Amino acid sequence: MPRHVAIIMDGNGRWAKKRYLPRAMGHRRGVEAVREIVRAAGDMGLEALTLYAFSSENWKRPADEVGDLMGLLKHFIIADIDEFAANGVRLKVIGRYRELAPDIVALIDDAIARTSGNSRTTLAVALNYGAQDELLRATASLAGQIADGTLAADSLTPDHVSAQLDTADMPPLDLLIRTSGEQRLSNFLLWQCAYAELWFTDTLWPDFTRQHLASALADYAARERRFGGR
Repeated sequence: MPRHVAIIMDGNGRWAKKRYLPRAMGHRRGVEAVREIVRAAGDMGLEALTLYAFSSENWKRPADEVGDLMGLLKHFIIADIDEFAANGVRLKVIGRYRELAPDIVALIDDAIARTSGNSRTTLAVALNYGAQDELLRATASLAGQIADGTLAADSLTPDHVSAQLDTADMPPLDLLIRTSGEQRLSNFLLWQCAYAELWFTDTLWPDFTRQHLASALADYAARERRFGGR
C-alpha cells in the first residue's frame, strides 16, 4: 500500500469537447471527480494525496478559462471545508498560492488553519505550482544557509534539498498517476518522482473514479520497488 499518491488530473477539456460542451463544464465535472477521489483516498488508507490543480504555466490559458478555474477553486473550498474538517482531512497547498487573488488566499489560509489538526489524510493541492520553480526556491534557501554559515557546502545531502521542498512534511512520493493518456510529468514533483512508480490511464479525469484509483493501487502492490539496488 503506498503512503503518498499524486495525480496529474488531465483531460477536463477533452471530456467536454467529446460532449460538445464548453470547457468550463469539463472543469466542473472534474471537481466532482476530485471530491470522489479525496473520499476514496481516506477510505483506502492513504496518508497523503497530492493533486495538480493549477500549474504556473496554466496562466497562459484564456482569461475566461482561468477565471472559471479560480471560481471553481473558491467554490470547492467553501463547499468542502466542513467535510474535510469532519473527516480528518488536513488541507495543504503547495506552490506560490499567495500570488493568487487576496480573497482566494484568505479562503485557503482559513481552510489550512481549520484542518491543521487533522491526521487521517493529508490533501495537498498544487496551485500556481511548478517543480522547477520549487527546486529553484529550495536551491536559493540552501545557498543562503551556506552563505551565512549555518550549512557547510561539503555536508550538503539530498535530505537537505528534500527538507526545503513544499512537500517536506509529507511522506515520500510512492505513486504518480496521470489521466487522459498523456505520459509526461509536466513540471510536477520532479524531485519527488525520482523513484516513484508511474501509472498512466487513458481515462479522462472527469471519468476517473475510486475504482480506477483502486486499480492503480493494485498495480502498485504487484510491483517490486528496487530503488536502483538491482
